[in-house]
Amino acid sequence: MIINQPTTLDLQHAIAKLLLKGNLGLAPLDKPRRVLDIGTGTGIWAIEFAEEFPDSDVLGTDLSPIQPEYLPPNCRFEVDDVEDEWIYSSKFDYIHGRHLCAFLKNFDHLFQSIFDNLNPGGWVEFQETVIDFKSVDGTVEGTALQRWNLLLLEGIRKMGRNATAATRYKKWMEEKGFVNIVEKRFPVPMNPWAKGRNEKMIGAMQMTNNLEGVDGLTMAVFTRSLGWQPEDVEKLLVDVRRDMQDRKIHAFITMQVFLTFYQARAKG
Repeated sequence: MIINQPTTLDLQHAIAKLLLKGNLGLAPLDKPRRVLDIGTGTGIWAIEFAEEFPDSDVLGTDLSPIQPEYLPPNCRFEVDDVEDEWIYSSKFDYIHGRHLCAFLKNFDHLFQSIFDNLNPGGWVEFQETVIDFKSVDGTVEGTALQRWNLLLLEGIRKMGRNATAATRYKKWMEEKGFVNIVEKRFPVPMNPWAKGRNEKMIGAMQMTNNLEGVDGLTMAVFTRSLGWQPEDVEKLLVDVRRDMQDRKIHAFITMQVFLTFYQARAKG
């Protein structure tokens, strides 16, 4: 589940790094000169990238100026809307975005803007979590969690957005001309039900992330988009929070990572 709040954004960053074995991304980078992090949030990814690649010029953009004041010398932030026209003095060697799909409307514009602002051979990488709880053993079926999830996705669609849009990223990238598109999927346990120390740690972090964000997200979507009364939302949330902590419900969501690069076309 993705909530656009500082505390949860940093927790989601920690979860993503655990899933990626401590890495900030999976693109095979070779000293990228110019790097863009769209929807940078608290800026934690951009800051850590700038520290790891001190020769890179790292720019993070977001609608909210919530980034820290003290930064590495090669990192900076700008308030910008990724869905507006992109106006940059130079193209980029690496463009990164994470947890964007639930907040965007015009994906055609997004992928075209990235294609037009990427140097030949430059990489683009997306890390997206699909807010769609599944279970391999059917334990999520008929739960308050499942009902809430379906209603949430419906409400987000009525608001003009698509929280499962990441399932179509590969197709959209191909249509814009990107090549060698790689898609990797990482299951994220809803709570510490999964076997394995690392899986339990990720599950515990994801449970905290879910519980911290579920109230605000649900109240906003259900009352504004679905017409629910606040007291009815609260009643549902009691059962949803219980399910989120129930280790007998073997639910998980999926983080999808998309890697691709822009290959210059021959003229003529």
